[in-house]
Amino acid sequence: MNPDSLRRENEALRKRISRLSAASLRISASLDVGTVLQETVASACALTGAQRGVIATVRDSGQVQEFVTVGFTPAEEKRMKDWHDGPQLFEHFRNLPGPLTLRDLNSYARSLGYSPEVLPSMPMQGMPMRHRGLHVGHFFVAGKPDGQEFTTEDKEVLLMFGAQAAAAIVNARTHRDEQRARADMEALIDISPMGVIVCDVATGNLISVNREAKRIMENLFTPGLTEEETIESLTIRWPDGREISLKKTPLSQALGAPETTYAEEIIFEVPDGRSVTALINSRPIRSKEGTIESVVVTLQDLAPIEELEHLRAEFLSMVSHELRSPLTSIKGSATTVLTSLPDPDPVEMVQFFRIIDEQADQMRRLISDLLDAGRIESGSLSVLPESTEVANLVEQARKTFLSGTRRHAIRVDLPPDLPPVMADRRRIVQVLNNLFSNAARNSPESSPIRVYAEWEGVHVAISVADEGRGVPPELLPHLFRKYARIGGAERGAERGIGGTGLGLAICKGLVEAHGGRIRAESSGVG
Repeated sequence: MNPDSLRRENEALRKRISRLSAASLRISASLDVGTVLQETVASACALTGAQRGVIATVRDSGQVQEFVTVGFTPAEEKRMKDWHDGPQLFEHFRNLPGPLTLRDLNSYARSLGYSPEVLPSMPMQGMPMRHRGLHVGHFFVAGKPDGQEFTTEDKEVLLMFGAQAAAAIVNARTHRDEQRARADMEALIDISPMGVIVCDVATGNLISVNREAKRIMENLFTPGLTEEETIESLTIRWPDGREISLKKTPLSQALGAPETTYAEEIIFEVPDGRSVTALINSRPIRSKEGTIESVVVTLQDLAPIEELEHLRAEFLSMVSHELRSPLTSIKGSATTVLTSLPDPDPVEMVQFFRIIDEQADQMRRLISDLLDAGRIESGSLSVLPESTEVANLVEQARKTFLSGTRRHAIRVDLPPDLPPVMADRRRIVQVLNNLFSNAARNSPESSPIRVYAEWEGVHVAISVADEGRGVPPELLPHLFRKYARIGGAERGAERGIGGTGLGLAICKGLVEAHGGRIRAESSGVG
């Protein structure tokens, strides 16, 4: 080979290598999968002089995952995507051991038995993309100017470029998956019911504080101070008397680094005396070399738990009071009958026995309510619905309520065309009777209690209304809670609102067991 020919060949090789390097840099410049795919197919066309290009990546199952084209009109691209033979032809290309060079794509597809009405009649070069033995996908270039065919040099360039493209695609996918995982983790942490704080050990700065942690600590923040400044002003106290000022000790160290801490109760306190009690767990996060890089701390606000314990104590007090009253009446009546000298008059004795009977019934109802509340809480309450008339349910509940020597009249206003409902008769009568009792307890003596109903689509809505003073809007959401003490609470007592006991909580459980809903409305406190 003469020197001029060798020089021209070296120059051509240098240009190909230069173009290949530029193309490789271009597809590696981005970590966005869509951008990498677009640059890959565009670069493959530029390297070979092709006018059209397609890249198709595959999932682990072999199915097409992404499909990107260059040089096709939107209509042509749509026809290719909708072509019923497309998946089979792509599967054929995918199973080929190496590159494929064709003089005429249309004729080749026809020889395989496909109907290539959407494929152009032009030369094509197909190239698989593999990375560390993994089949990433294929790219195809077609249509050189003046119908030129693809050369050996084109194939060699695309072979080298295909390896670079596969690595770039895998890197972009890995980055995308890591970003998604990070976003999912951040979202999970942000909506966690536990407070989460992440501290950098080297700097002592906060890396992340989730929404619940901010809520727990919000009462400690001082206007005009940043979160970091507020944290620096904190003092951490332990039940055993230990104290740490965060002005002198970084938060990460104060909360456990380098040790792991489990279920430790601490108090955060600011200089003006405001404080928050929390249960914390902490764990250091180490690098591959074993160095502690950060500390993750979880916080559980103990205020709701303390409030729940307070409510439970009030609940037990309420139950004790409710049981003590009938027991006192029973004991007093029995003692009077047994110890009176001379024996009581028969009429008086019958009266004492009637008191014992009524108070025993009251205790039985309370015990039944307690059992129902336990079944509702454990999810073991069952109902046996059957077709029944609403009017019959209301009338039975009315009679039961009035038989208890009540002084409130029940005024019923039901439309005549109400359809039958599927209900456990005993349980719905229990609900209505509880609602009547609650209305009577919270409304003026002898004022009427009204019952009305309406047909709402496939449901029948029954309403019980009284003439009481009403309930403040902020207390309405708590009426159906098991531990609600609207009457026992100071706010309720100040406003003349009676307690709810277990009745409304049981009503809620029974109605929801039927697939229904119950709510309270009030015009406010008069």
